[in-house]
Amino acid sequence: MAERALGWRRASAIAWRDLKSAPGKFAFVVLSVAVGVAALVGVRGFSESFRTTLMTESRSLMAGDLSARIFHVPSADELKKLAMLKQGIAGSESTWVTETISMASVAPDPVPLLISLKAVDPAMYPFYGAAQLEPQMSLQQALAGDSAVVADEFLIRLRAHVGDTLRLGGRSFKITAVLSQEPDRISAGAGMGPRVMISNAALDRTGLVAPGSRASHRLLMKLPAQADDATVRKKVEEVLPDAQVMDFKEGNPALSQGLDNATAILSLICLVAMVLGAIGVAMAMHAHLEQRMDMLAILKAVGAQSSDLLRIFLLQTMALGLLGVLIGVGCGALVMEALPTVFGKLLPVHTVLHFPWRAVGAGFGTGLLTTLLFCLPPLLDVRAVRPILVLRRMVEQGPSTAKEWVARWWARRLQLGIAVVVIAALGGIAWALSDSAKVGGWFALLFSIALIVLLLLAAVALRTLRFVLNRVRLRLPSSLRHGLANLYRPGNQSAAVLASLGTGVMLILAVYLMQSSLLREIRETASPKLPNVFLIDITPDEVDGVKAFFQHQGGVTTQVDLLPVVQGRFLTLNGKTLDQMQDQHFPRRWLENAEISWADAPPEGDKVLAGRWWKDAGAEEIAIGKGTADRLHLGVGSAVQLEVGGRTRNLKVAALYRPDGQHIGSRVSFMLPSGQLKSEQATWYGGAHIDAKKVPEMERALFAAYPTISVINIADVLTRIENVVDQIMFVVRFLAGFSILAGLMILASSIASARFRRMREAVVLKTLGATRMRIVRTFSVEFSVLGLLAGSVGVVFANLLTRVLLRRLEIGFHIDWRAAGVALVGTAILATATGWIASYRILGLRPLEVLREE
Repeated sequence: MAERALGWRRASAIAWRDLKSAPGKFAFVVLSVAVGVAALVGVRGFSESFRTTLMTESRSLMAGDLSARIFHVPSADELKKLAMLKQGIAGSESTWVTETISMASVAPDPVPLLISLKAVDPAMYPFYGAAQLEPQMSLQQALAGDSAVVADEFLIRLRAHVGDTLRLGGRSFKITAVLSQEPDRISAGAGMGPRVMISNAALDRTGLVAPGSRASHRLLMKLPAQADDATVRKKVEEVLPDAQVMDFKEGNPALSQGLDNATAILSLICLVAMVLGAIGVAMAMHAHLEQRMDMLAILKAVGAQSSDLLRIFLLQTMALGLLGVLIGVGCGALVMEALPTVFGKLLPVHTVLHFPWRAVGAGFGTGLLTTLLFCLPPLLDVRAVRPILVLRRMVEQGPSTAKEWVARWWARRLQLGIAVVVIAALGGIAWALSDSAKVGGWFALLFSIALIVLLLLAAVALRTLRFVLNRVRLRLPSSLRHGLANLYRPGNQSAAVLASLGTGVMLILAVYLMQSSLLREIRETASPKLPNVFLIDITPDEVDGVKAFFQHQGGVTTQVDLLPVVQGRFLTLNGKTLDQMQDQHFPRRWLENAEISWADAPPEGDKVLAGRWWKDAGAEEIAIGKGTADRLHLGVGSAVQLEVGGRTRNLKVAALYRPDGQHIGSRVSFMLPSGQLKSEQATWYGGAHIDAKKVPEMERALFAAYPTISVINIADVLTRIENVVDQIMFVVRFLAGFSILAGLMILASSIASARFRRMREAVVLKTLGATRMRIVRTFSVEFSVLGLLAGSVGVVFANLLTRVLLRRLEIGFHIDWRAAGVALVGTAILATATGWIASYRILGLRPLEVLREE
């Protein structure tokens, strides 16, 4: 008669009775799971909200998601195609911004001033950010009717005031406010005078813009979150083939690069939090099931079937894992919600928080999957094992020959298959966390390789230690000898602890090294040395005088950097004339009126991405900005024909570079050797950094000395960029610190998870006559050597991992010896301290008390 299997209800009752028998031991398991899940949910949830807020702030530097600039009035056909494109993108919005130059005057002074005129639809513009006015009012209110807002420089030059009337295009406009901050000033065209802004309707009434007039028309688009920016951009280029199209990331390349790198490091931190959480769950569950093995053997001895044991302890461990996951999710969500309250004053940009559903899902999946992964193999091991062998496992030697190893792993093929399935599932979670299937696949592969390599290294290290110890055993003090021998004793978990501890050290140190290098790079994006004032239309005769002016001007923190610009015309690209390339959708006007400069070394802020800069000032070569080269389908070695000052030059592309968007050199996309252009008539542009409070004073003095030079003040824009950078740095530091702290707690719990086994060892030693100090020395040797071995492996792999990742982010790598030393020594201290915190209680107990408790 077949034996009846134990029902799920009865199995649940037995599991619950076992949980109630020693709640303190199970609380440790729940805490380990909760810490790992809380780290993942808190880091992922806050980073998601932070990235959303940060990307919105960066979009405000362009006032939209996408911009397309043309130098002709859009035709009816183009407007019709754009309207159809807009209809095809649900939730999208668009508006036109017109920029031109004109003359304006303010009574009673009849002398007009050349101004940079900008016309917008105040009901739509800007899509992101805001135009700040003094006195405060909405832009729609300020531009109602025939009204205008002006830059402070306009008032300085014409000695005007808010409320005065200016004449523009034969019409009168009332100055209603001062434009103190223009959201897209850094991405707008550099005008030849102070800014004046009116509405599109008012511009139409002036008649200043007509077919053939010198005006640029910029299409601004706001796209829904689900829209593919690259696809929309390609469609806009097809509709407007002569347009200069750019997305918000190109408005400030250095900041965009910082945002991309910050996103990468936040994704890395989330993945690290997931792995550390998995380690914590794994070690907690493994230690828990090791403690219950005796009970499993006893139940088998009294007639329980293997399926009954699987039901009982699978229910028990999954219940513990679920409880830990629920606590971890709650704590992670609370941490995320508490951040704005605790750090609100430190966050320059307000972060809008949303409930982290994806992070919660990832936390649930990670916690339960790792619980399942590390509780099934030891349970499955018990199915076909006799109870006496389970009870002897503490003193049984492991396999010693290759054949025994193969037989052992073949017998565990089902467990290995389950491990593969669960690691694949963890790869799926990594996919969700990073929004990349490629990252998820690589994560699963590298995670498996890292575990295998670390386990192999741990086994090799322990075998080497055993080999050495067998030859010097008699010459070592007994405490040192016993402590080292403990690392490879029968039934030990040193290899597992070494692998988990080494992985944890590797990931924690990698996060620290990555965030240090990244923040150092990002800090340059808002360096106080960057120019916040730009000078337009400096004649060659004024260059020396302008340099002398800024040398004696108060408040100047970085002297003026001057750039010569000449006008040129491209005749051919790779042997094709511009007429032959009409089907490639490139801005023809851009090439027919190209702005070109010269430099015999990469200008400050420019980074060479391909090729090499010339050393010969007379070389027939050219360097092109990377974005421009991609648009024109040019690369290193391409041939171009350029005409400047009536002379044709045949040039080869020597280098592609990426400007940072914040130095004066970013104004041009084409650089030649000085010998090719120095004899040509040039207009000079300049940039300097001045104390923001001193800018108005400088503008008045410069206008008095050089009235034809225009000043563009972007101090407010750089302040916004600095705020964004400060937020990036703060959040990256905080989340990295949070992840590191959680990781240390998880590693501590991993070390402490073996404390119940150490109780038995201490009892045996005390029974055999060992003193308290001998036990202390023995265990201290074991803990510290375990920490040093794991720290050494973790430090080496952390530096290798960081080097690879930083190279992908185009950031330089330098070995941080101090961090490596701290990690090595810190791991040994952590292992020793945690081991004793978890084990010190047994030193004061009698052996019988401990055995009864067990």
